[in-house]
Amino acid sequence: MTAVHDRPVPPPAAPAATPTGPDRRRGWIPQLLLRLHFLAGLFVGPFILVAALSGAAYAIGPSVERIVYAHALSAPSTAAPLPLADQVRAAQAYVDVHHPTDTLAAARPAPGRGDTTRVLYAEDGLLESQSRAVFVDPGTAEVRGDELVYGTSGSLPYRTWVSTFHRSLMLGDVGRLYSETAASWLGVVSLAGLGLWVVRFRATRARTASGRPATTARRDLLRPARGVTGYRRTSSWHASTGVWLLLGAVFLSATGITWSQFAGDNVGALRSAWGWSTPSLDRSLGDGAAAPAGGEHAGHHGGGTAAAGTAVTVDADADAFDAVLAAARRVNIDTGQVEITPPATTDQAWSVAEIKRSWPTQVDSVAIDPRDLSTVSRTDFSSYSIPAKAARWGIDTHSGTMWGLPNQVLLFVTALGIAVMVVLGYAMWWQRRPTGARVGRAPRGGALARAPWWGTGMVVVVALGLALLLPTLGVTLLAFVVVDALVVTFRRPSA
Repeated sequence: MTAVHDRPVPPPAAPAATPTGPDRRRGWIPQLLLRLHFLAGLFVGPFILVAALSGAAYAIGPSVERIVYAHALSAPSTAAPLPLADQVRAAQAYVDVHHPTDTLAAARPAPGRGDTTRVLYAEDGLLESQSRAVFVDPGTAEVRGDELVYGTSGSLPYRTWVSTFHRSLMLGDVGRLYSETAASWLGVVSLAGLGLWVVRFRATRARTASGRPATTARRDLLRPARGVTGYRRTSSWHASTGVWLLLGAVFLSATGITWSQFAGDNVGALRSAWGWSTPSLDRSLGDGAAAPAGGEHAGHHGGGTAAAGTAVTVDADADAFDAVLAAARRVNIDTGQVEITPPATTDQAWSVAEIKRSWPTQVDSVAIDPRDLSTVSRTDFSSYSIPAKAARWGIDTHSGTMWGLPNQVLLFVTALGIAVMVVLGYAMWWQRRPTGARVGRAPRGGALARAPWWGTGMVVVVALGLALLLPTLGVTLLAFVVVDALVVTFRRPSA
């Protein structure tokens, strides 16, 4: 509970005089940053809180799934792996009994000792990029179970549910729109907070009159201040915690935007125009169109195996899996984490793709002609452009697969820290309310009215540019500019 003396004293209703000229223009940037930081945080804070908590739950998802789905994921047999054909036949026999309408879509051999092989099936009624996986012990061909999996990452139901909630709040397109807006503003709120932190840091140079060394005041911006209570204590925790979380928050905002509906499409189009797209594998055996190999986001929200409901029209020969894999290993496949996909039509080749998203990244792929096991086409991660590689690394780090357990722990801590920042922000709003008021006050508006012409023009130009690339951010920023101007224009003067 905040003591009464900790609340700021309400200012007078209006100043005796309005400053004009150069004096009137001073301080407009900190005022604009403060108002942006406050209003954006106030309105998108609830989603950022939910996204942070669900993101923390997703970050530790691989470890959670190893425990929850241990029976399906672990193979007790220590015998040498059977031919992949025998494992596929065992999975097919299981599916013929339990899911007779499912169609074979792909196979993922056990990547290491103690792991199970996944044989993937397309099934009507599933989400896009979702399939049913039958888990087979490679040493005995025993079926260990079946689960629905999602995307190239092979997310099991736990991570699939958390991921869907994380990006849309289970509200469909409305949730995705709000999600995109919040993800976009997370970076703005963070950078505006950094600007305010820098202003306070520079202001400490003049804090020697009270007898408190400036170095102590600056140290209080890097760790919570001691000996203060109420609003000042909460503000100190908010500022000092925020500066340590800044890089993580901006990184999560930037990489999260690439999954969004409107901004993600714009970023993809921009990368394509500049030749920064991820190369796709051409599986055509004739004049047919090339089949996409799956974009960077295949591990989180799409891509990878055949989409549910997409019928595979060619019956895959179980024996072909071993032959195709052996041929691919002679080309560019040299990791145990691979996915073998039979052709969907008679004019397509088989594909073998590396799916190792941890460091060092191995996502090479090759298309194999089943008639003579010759190479139709190939893609190599080493030949990706630097932006395409950066996109791959950024997305895999965002989803917690790049650096393994340390990556997951860091994401978990960062996400929880962002959630704490949101709570502290609302606590500050409550604590700085005037005595007797039910809610706190917003920072004073009118910063743009006090700004020089070039300052106002710069904000408008930035907002228009963002509206083209990041529509939800740009439109809402323009709305902020208009509302801020209207507040000053129609504010009634005090009596």
